[in-house]
Amino acid sequence: MPYVSTHRFARISARKARLVTDLIRGKSIDEADALLGFSKKRAAVMVRRTFAAAVANAENEGQLNRRDLKVVEARVDEGPTIKRGRAKDRGRFHPIRKRTSHIHVAVDQIAQPEPEVQAENV
Repeated sequence: MPYVSTHRFARISARKARLVTDLIRGKSIDEADALLGFSKKRAAVMVRRTFAAAVANAENEGQLNRRDLKVVEARVDEGPTIKRGRAKDRGRFHPIRKRTSHIHVAVDQIAQPEPEVQAENV
C-alpha cells in the first residue's frame, strides 16, 4: 500500500514543478532526497517538503524502514489559475495568470524477492 502526501494549491506552474518530479520518480528514498537537496529549482523545495511528509507517513503509520522505501509515484496536476491584471499604456488592460499546481508524491516498500525453497531428494 503506497503512502501518499499531497501539496495542493502550490504557487508554481505545473510545467516547472514537473521538471523536478521527473527527477525522483522511481528512485530510492536516499537518492531522491539527495537529488532534491542539490536541485537549484524553486519547485524542489515544495516537492521535497511533500516527499518528506510521504516518507514520514510510511514510517509512522506503516512502521516501515526508511531503507526499504522507494518513490513509486511523483506527479503534478494543474490547480486553479488566479487571474489578475495590470494597467498598460493608453488605458489597456494586460491579463496576468498566476498558475497553481497540486503536487502528489507516493512512496512504498520495495518488493523483496521471496527466497526459493529447494526440495530435498529422499
